[in-house]
Amino acid sequence: MSTQVDVAPALSRKGTEPEEYDLVILGDGTGSTLTAWTFAGQRQRVAVIERKYIGGSCPNIACLPSKNIIHSAKVAAYVRGSAEFGITGEGFSIDMSVVRGRKRSMVQGLNEMYMDIYKKTGAEFILADGRFIGPKTVEATLPDGSVRRLRGANVIVSTGTRAAIDPIPGLAEAQPLTHVEALELGEVPEHLLVIGGGYIGLELAQAMRRFGSKVSLIERNERLVFREDEDVSEGLRGLFLDEGIEIFLNAETKRVSGKSGESVRIVIEQNGVEKRLEGSHVLVATGRKPNTEGIGLELAGVEVTERGYVKVNERLQTTAPGVWAIGEVAGSPQFTHISIDDSRVVRDNLNGGNHVTTGRQVPFCLFTDPEFARVGLSEKEAVAQGIAYRLFKNPMEAVLRARTLGETRGFLKALVESDSDRILGFTAFAVGAGETMSSVQIAMIAGLPYTALRDAVLTHPTLAEGLSPLFSSEPSMQNQRTRAAKQ
Repeated sequence: MSTQVDVAPALSRKGTEPEEYDLVILGDGTGSTLTAWTFAGQRQRVAVIERKYIGGSCPNIACLPSKNIIHSAKVAAYVRGSAEFGITGEGFSIDMSVVRGRKRSMVQGLNEMYMDIYKKTGAEFILADGRFIGPKTVEATLPDGSVRRLRGANVIVSTGTRAAIDPIPGLAEAQPLTHVEALELGEVPEHLLVIGGGYIGLELAQAMRRFGSKVSLIERNERLVFREDEDVSEGLRGLFLDEGIEIFLNAETKRVSGKSGESVRIVIEQNGVEKRLEGSHVLVATGRKPNTEGIGLELAGVEVTERGYVKVNERLQTTAPGVWAIGEVAGSPQFTHISIDDSRVVRDNLNGGNHVTTGRQVPFCLFTDPEFARVGLSEKEAVAQGIAYRLFKNPMEAVLRARTLGETRGFLKALVESDSDRILGFTAFAVGAGETMSSVQIAMIAGLPYTALRDAVLTHPTLAEGLSPLFSSEPSMQNQRTRAAKQ
C-alpha cells in the first residue's frame, strides 16, 4: 500500500504554454527516482510524473515487498522444522493478514522516506497520469481532473513493465493473481496453481508452500530456469519436490475455467497428454509487457521495437532528440540494479560524458531458499561461445559456515579462463548465494586473479570463506575441443 500524496489543485493549462523544466521524467522507477534527486540536487528544475507508486514498482509491489513476504515464509519454515534445532512446540498457524501488514508497514516507511528525499532535494513529484503531447512535452492529468503541461530540456521515459496475461482461453476471465495481488493476499491459498516457472513463479510458489498452500507449478519448458546450466535447474527441481511442490514441465496451458480465489480448473498438455488440475487460486507469472501503449510516444517521435519496448542506443537515447529511456521499458535486463546503472548512464551523458550500457556486468539472484545467483558466464554460455575454461566446483557441504547453519544444499562453481587466472563467471545455488556472489564480482571488477580469493584471509566461519576451498579444489578443463575447432 503506497502513501497517499496531497496534490494541490491546479488550474487547467490547456491552451497555455507548458511549464519549462530542465528535466521531466515520465514514470517514477528506481533509476528515474535517483536521476531526479541527483539533478534536483544540482539545482536543476526537475519534475517526476507518476500515476500510482512513489518510487515505482520496486519498493511498492515488486522486489522489496516480495522479499519481505519471502522472509516471513522462511521464518515459517524455521518454525516448522524447529525440532531439528532442539526447539519443540505444539504446532503453529499462519495469519496472512499479519504477514501482509508487516509488508505494508515496510512499504509505508519506504514511501515516507522517498517523499522526504524529494522534499530535501527539491525535485517535484506529481501524482498524475502522464502522456506526451508533442516533442519533449508531457501532459499530466491530476487526480482532481486538472491538467498540467510540462516541457523539459530533456525528458526521460521510465514507465516500466507489467505482468503479461497470455491469450489462453478462459485465463483473463478467471481473474488470475499476478505478483501484485499475490503480495496482498489476506489468506493462505488452499491450492495455488502457478503458471510460469520464472523468477516470480518460483519465489512465490515456494513462499506459499511454506505458508501451507498446496502448490502446483506449470512450466512450458523442459527445465526450470531453462536458460541456466542443468545443475542449477536440477537443484531447483529437487528443492521444490522435497518441499512438496508439484511440478509439471514441458507443459502447455490449454484452457482455464472458474475464478481465482474460489475454484479454478486448468487443462494442460504435457508430452502430448492432456491433464486437468484443480485449485483455489491461479497465479500468472509468464513474463512482462512494456508500458508503452497510450502514452503518446509517437507524438514525441519516440519509436518502439517489435516487442513494444522503447528503442534506444547504447547511450539510452531514444529516436527523439532530448528524450531518453531507462529501466525495463527500454529493454534493459529486468533488475532494479540495472535500472540504477541506467540512471548513471543517462546522468553522465546529460553531463557531457559518453557512458554506454554495452559490456557491463549483469549480476542477478533468484531469492528462493537457498538462493540461486550468477555473474558472468555460465557453462552453457561458455560452450555456446566456444570459450575454454577451467571449472571449479564444490558442494556447500564443504563450506563450514553452511554446516553450522544446517543449510548445506547446493553448490558453488566458478569458470576461470583456461590460459590465464581471470575469473569468467561465478554461480551459486546456496544459502546466501547473492552475498557470496558479490564478493566474487568485486574481484572480477578489480581484475583480480582467482588466486587472490583462494589465498585471501577471510573471516572464519563465514559463507564467503567458502570461496577459498572452492578455488583450492582441483579444476577440470572444459570446452577445449570447441575452442580448438574455432582456432
